[in-house]
Amino acid sequence: MALEARPLLWLALWTLAVPARSFGKDADGGWRRPGPGAPAAVTEEEHCTVERRADLSYADYAFSRPVILQGLTDNSRFRDLCTRQRLLASFGDSVVRLSTANTYSYQKVDLPFEKYVEQMLHPQDPISMGNGAGSGVPFHWHGPGFSEVIYGRKRWFLYPPEKTPEFHPNKTTLAWLRDTYPALTPSARPLECTIQAGEVLYFPDRWWHATLNLDTSVFISTFLGTEVVAAASAQPTSAPLSGPGGG
Repeated sequence: MALEARPLLWLALWTLAVPARSFGKDADGGWRRPGPGAPAAVTEEEHCTVERRADLSYADYAFSRPVILQGLTDNSRFRDLCTRQRLLASFGDSVVRLSTANTYSYQKVDLPFEKYVEQMLHPQDPISMGNGAGSGVPFHWHGPGFSEVIYGRKRWFLYPPEKTPEFHPNKTTLAWLRDTYPALTPSARPLECTIQAGEVLYFPDRWWHATLNLDTSVFISTFLGTEVVAAASAQPTSAPLSGPGGG
């Protein structure tokens, strides 16, 4: 039976069975579920190399490097609206769009949000592209923007526009972290940091970036440019589907 035509709900939502930063009794919003644990590679970096700032003003806005912004707003009301229970109650019948979570998007499928949450959020291994533990988006670039984590943690890897990273556009970020990252020299490594719940990452125009979700994660990204262009060196090939996301 065809799905009823409904407005698309765009929500970046991923799950992993590992502890999240504490925000009280409802720290994970109900998104962490019992089941297999995360792959061993799904951890925070040894040293965050992205600056954290809590005192930026409009005069500081023209920064050309990524920066993590802290204490910008009180998003407690929005957090309350993004718990598993409340989102399913409000949008369970709404339609979300799944696309291939790699440098290129080859295919898109629409399905009810409740089906995505109940049936498709599960850990993934480094080979398959999908939803759940270890999910994320491989290296790509576009215009500048902000990414705020509402629940969970999201690890970012960033290179400036002139420094193209070594990666395969149809392999997962988790596979890149396992196979390529350990062999990189210190000068070849990206800027990297794990964005905690309540923090906002600003990424400049055309900076390469890849993401890896470390916990049950709900996040929202705001893009400042009107034109979005992705660049990679390999030719597109087919790839499995994954859930909504981005970075």
